[in-house]
Amino acid sequence: MKNKVLVVDDEQSIVTLLQYNLEQAGFEVITAMDGEAGKRLVEIESPDIIVLDLMLPKLDGLEVCKLLRQNKIMTPILMLTAKDDEFDRILGLELGADDYMVKPFSPREVIARVKAILRRTQAQAEDALAHINGPQLKIGRLTIYPEKYEAYNKKNLLELTLKEFELLLFLVQNKGRVLTRDQLLSTVWNYDFAGDTRIVDVHIAHLREKIEEDTKRPVYIKTVRGLGYKIEVQ
Repeated sequence: MKNKVLVVDDEQSIVTLLQYNLEQAGFEVITAMDGEAGKRLVEIESPDIIVLDLMLPKLDGLEVCKLLRQNKIMTPILMLTAKDDEFDRILGLELGADDYMVKPFSPREVIARVKAILRRTQAQAEDALAHINGPQLKIGRLTIYPEKYEAYNKKNLLELTLKEFELLLFLVQNKGRVLTRDQLLSTVWNYDFAGDTRIVDVHIAHLREKIEEDTKRPVYIKTVRGLGYKIEVQ
């Protein structure tokens, strides 16, 4: 999924230059030519990052930055300034801008800064989420939170029974290993003997229905003929 960049600048040549180069670098780009329109687009479009000129009609960049942060909108901001605006650059950083660049600039440098800010802020967001939700395990699109007994496919909470969750967790904890039906029965169901392993097959089938897009061509839970199951993502 492409990261969305909002470019706010009142110079059409700069907007066109940045839009073209950012799109060539794989970003989705939306634009605004004044501060009021830029602030409105942030609220409507929820961009991943804002490239914000300091000198704008209607609302200048500092005021836009200030209002967004007052409204608890923490979208990262790369501020564009002129060479003699040192005080405003410092004020912009104090108001919550993440970085600034002095005009004139090269589009390649803007792209590099945008990528660096996104890497940093997205990593911080993931760390914060992990702190809130506790330890997590990831495989492909799946994220498992063992302490919360929750599993997600992308951002969608999976409706799993307790045994389905424990079965998925054990498979993920042993990613790449072939686990026999007896091993799964012993660990997940706490059976100390080789009982009716059909219960394992039934739960695997139910689990596949909930995590696989095509149960006939499973991406995650693979059957190993004559042995059991393993989980992996190719």
